[in-house]
Amino acid sequence: MYYLAIFINYLTQLLIVLIIIRVLLSWFRGPISNKFARFIMESTEPILKPIRNLLPLTGMIDLSPIVAVITLDLGRQLLLYLLSTL
Repeated sequence: MYYLAIFINYLTQLLIVLIIIRVLLSWFRGPISNKFARFIMESTEPILKPIRNLLPLTGMIDLSPIVAVITLDLGRQLLLYLLSTL
């Protein structure tokens, strides 16, 4: 169970970091390779698209990364709590 908890913790942290990098990439279009940006976009889109479909339109502001980070963190905490009670 210990290794599963570590895996869940690292996986959610990695996903949160990728989402934050995606937000920063959308703000700053600098000299970043296209392969790197494409990897970030393709790895975070399956998480953000369903959330984006559920949220109401807010104009130019995309709130899905904020909701995704909060949801991932709450899910991580819940899973770790459930694993600790077993």
